[in-house]
Amino acid sequence: MITRKELIKKYIEFFKSKDHKEIPSSSLVPENDPTVLFTTAGMHPLVPYLLGQKHPLGKRLVDIQKCIRTGDIDEVGDSCHHTFFEMMGNWSLGDYWKEEAIKWSYELAIELKFDKKRIAVTVFEGDNDAPRDEESAKIWLSLEIPEERIAFLPKEDNWWGPAEKTGPCGPDTEFFYWTDNNTPAPKIFDPKDKRWVEIWNDVLMQYVKEKDGQYHAAKQKNIDNGRGLERVLAVVNGFDDSYLTEIWQPLIKEIEKLSGKTYVGNEKAMRIIADHLKASVFIVSDGVTPSNSERGYVLRRLIRRAVRYGRLLGLKEFSRKVCMKVFDIYDDYENLKYNKNSILDEIEKEETRFNLTLENGLKEFEKMISKNEKIDCKDAFLLYQSFGFPIEMTSELAREKGILVDERGFEKECNLHQELSRTASAGTFKSGLADNSEATTKLHTATHLLNEALREVLKDENIKQKGSNINAERARFDFNFPRKLTDDELKKVEDWVNDKIKKKLEVKREEMKSEEAFKQGAHGEFGKKYPEIVSVYTVVDKKGCISKEICTGPHVKNTSELGKFKILKEESSSAGIRRIKAVVE
Repeated sequence: MITRKELIKKYIEFFKSKDHKEIPSSSLVPENDPTVLFTTAGMHPLVPYLLGQKHPLGKRLVDIQKCIRTGDIDEVGDSCHHTFFEMMGNWSLGDYWKEEAIKWSYELAIELKFDKKRIAVTVFEGDNDAPRDEESAKIWLSLEIPEERIAFLPKEDNWWGPAEKTGPCGPDTEFFYWTDNNTPAPKIFDPKDKRWVEIWNDVLMQYVKEKDGQYHAAKQKNIDNGRGLERVLAVVNGFDDSYLTEIWQPLIKEIEKLSGKTYVGNEKAMRIIADHLKASVFIVSDGVTPSNSERGYVLRRLIRRAVRYGRLLGLKEFSRKVCMKVFDIYDDYENLKYNKNSILDEIEKEETRFNLTLENGLKEFEKMISKNEKIDCKDAFLLYQSFGFPIEMTSELAREKGILVDERGFEKECNLHQELSRTASAGTFKSGLADNSEATTKLHTATHLLNEALREVLKDENIKQKGSNINAERARFDFNFPRKLTDDELKKVEDWVNDKIKKKLEVKREEMKSEEAFKQGAHGEFGKKYPEIVSVYTVVDKKGCISKEICTGPHVKNTSELGKFKILKEESSSAGIRRIKAVVE
């Protein structure tokens, strides 16, 4: 049996042998992409470099990036879909192209002992925006993939991006594997047969979509290759169910023990509980707490859905015991080690909170459906407001009973205009992935000054950045501090930043080893792992260094370019964490 750690080691070493440099996993809360709530793919932390910025470690990169996806949450419960997963990525930033990317994908599969008879691929069939990808198909044919195992599919299946209206994009070619151990793989590949499971994807970023909707050849062609570790681990160990691997079995065994029931016959419920609680552990570890908006809403929905399915197995007060197993499996993530008790406490609190109303809410739901053949918006809102049922849970319960829920009416009449969990995959802001606009560039630099201003004004050198989210409209900056800032303090912070802007100070960029950067006093995001070589941005006045930070975002060259800095709001983000929203005018 190959373990997770052994697979990661083999994977990283394979691409290091192809001159790739390893980069660490970034936070689940994206720093450079405001279009999504969570890091949903390995490319999110690399946005600036996909757009042409030079990466300190060069043009060939490899990583294991933790990701969260909720767009297909309804499919979680089958044998291969997961909310949290680790993406095995390799990257070419304007270096190698299709031939190397595809050949190395195949070479890796063979090295991992994939059965050649079970492999199939898809490529882009072409349309008015871009031609049929015959080049990729020919490369696969040269690797002895039979023609009947190569499917040409439309843009909706074999095209990536852009994330919003503009930006880098292109066709992709996807690698499928026949997972049914009881039936030989059919000679002809049918992508609609779910026994063919997508294992990895080569994204061929060769176009840029402009504001006028036209696609132009990109100045920098990129390769973005991603593989789901969970699915690969299942394949290399001969499982057709990824929940049988060692990264899931400790959770499944604990659920079996607590419920007195077996996995066989209860697969869906146990998979959902294990999946949602594992995802919740990782989301909380990156500073998110349950709430009724954005990331907190996604987290709340996951925990409450796990609790609901736990109830079907007769489980109560079980989340802490199941979540404990996650820390044993992923002991290589330092932020899990350091925050173990606080993570468990947060999830347990949400479970307790929901348990107080769950039983009464289910009774109320049964009353509603006994009277009507549909859950109208007012009933849905009652379940949400009084019993804490996310609208998706009400809809799921209704589907099980074969009745409908007025979801649109719920959002409209009850004035719930948040995108809720759908924004985790659809995006939260209109600025696109390619938004290296003048506004976002200014705000990136302004947050560096804000970070230093907070330490200066509040006389607290222990203040650290705990997260940020920047789009063309505003900057959002999270930092550790135990109380609300006074109006006077906020005014002093504003004045401090604007004083540095008026002084027209140079913003200098350097590349250095991360160890040396910290020795020189550079600040970085607390708990974040950094690659060996990093970009450091320094602002200096006549008295000395004002700000020195490790950062990947775009920046101005002089503070005079920023305009006037203005704080819009200061509020609590979570326990011990404050949040400032600001603009430059």
